[in-house]
Amino acid sequence: MGVMLIVSPEQPVRPARWRWVVLIAAALALLLAAGVRGMFGVLVPPLGQEFGYDRSTLGAVGALSLFLYGAVGPFAGRLSDAWSTRAVLAIGLLAVGIGELLASQAHGLLALYLTLGTVVALGAGATGMPSALTLAARWFADKRGLAVGVLGAGMSAGQILIIIPAQHMTQDLGWRPTLLVLGLISLVLIVPVYLLVRNHPPAAANEPPRAKGPVGDGLPLRRVLRTLPFWLLAGSFFVCGYTSTGLILIHFIADCEGRGFSGNTASLALGVMGALNIVGSLGAGWVCDRYGRVVPLALFYAFRGLTLVALIFVHEPIGLFAFAATFGLNYIATVPPTSSLTARIFGPRSAGEVYGWIFVSHQLGAALGAFVGGKVFDVSHTYTPAYVSAAALAFLASVMVLAIRDVPRFRSMPVAAASPA
Repeated sequence: MGVMLIVSPEQPVRPARWRWVVLIAAALALLLAAGVRGMFGVLVPPLGQEFGYDRSTLGAVGALSLFLYGAVGPFAGRLSDAWSTRAVLAIGLLAVGIGELLASQAHGLLALYLTLGTVVALGAGATGMPSALTLAARWFADKRGLAVGVLGAGMSAGQILIIIPAQHMTQDLGWRPTLLVLGLISLVLIVPVYLLVRNHPPAAANEPPRAKGPVGDGLPLRRVLRTLPFWLLAGSFFVCGYTSTGLILIHFIADCEGRGFSGNTASLALGVMGALNIVGSLGAGWVCDRYGRVVPLALFYAFRGLTLVALIFVHEPIGLFAFAATFGLNYIATVPPTSSLTARIFGPRSAGEVYGWIFVSHQLGAALGAFVGGKVFDVSHTYTPAYVSAAALAFLASVMVLAIRDVPRFRSMPVAAASPA
């Protein structure tokens, strides 16, 4: 028999099949939020032309956006753990939609800070991996790496389905109509996401309450912060943010245009990167489920360092697309092992909140990468020193990851046997 049709968010569902529907609905929300927030790089050239802002000024707006995108993660993750992932995702999409609509009417730097830098960033952060990881941890006791890979693939797909069309719309219609359309799409998407996402598998309602603390399938945050694995994960994820979201996503299109490539060529390369992100994320989840997490994660960072070094020497389209493809395979590949390690080491009941704090570190790195990239370009008129710093940090992150012990730090609370009928 097929999956039952849904007419109410509270109707019973078939968990074995419905968990994939829940996951894909959440991935769709992540796709839009990540794509909308990530398209800021598309806006840098037209905003600079219209308002006369230099790269470091716009980079500061991007840095604020990246920081708030991460800073809201722990709170969104905690709300998802304790309250409702479905509601958190819906509220996040609402903020993204309203922020984009207001940004389409912006007339000055303050308005850009308040809309794109703040409201959209907070909404996208709420509709992000810390919230969605709660669903993966609850619905997928097995295949968790693959589940996180699907969520990561959804985020990656935003580079193809959001950023590339946004680039063309911005060139053909202008940046204001583009933001208006994206805002309306965000608001419309709230309905299917709210109807399809479930906070718990149906069996969870029949389980006895679990004890809080270290015996309840999760480690309290105060104890998490005292462990070395948390700081190694946070430190390596800081590097992930610096090298990817901050430096590449914010400055890639502008750097390509500075090297003589057209905007369409740059956005197409970014689309290739996004397509390979999907492959890399799903592949990383598959690898983690079968071969562990620590060694693959260390290799991902080392490979990233090599690709960033190679980018310095790119001057032809074939080299640009080769970089986009190889970097794309690695861009989101760090997310499945990092989030899977978080859930395994600290427990599924703490996964959303703990990953949220690790993601804060990621976004601090991203904010620094966005600012450093803009400042370096304004001073030296090249991004090469920024790419060198990013490559060095990637190699350092590879060493940090190898020091992580992939063993649980919590005691699992056994599920009580069901009472006789």
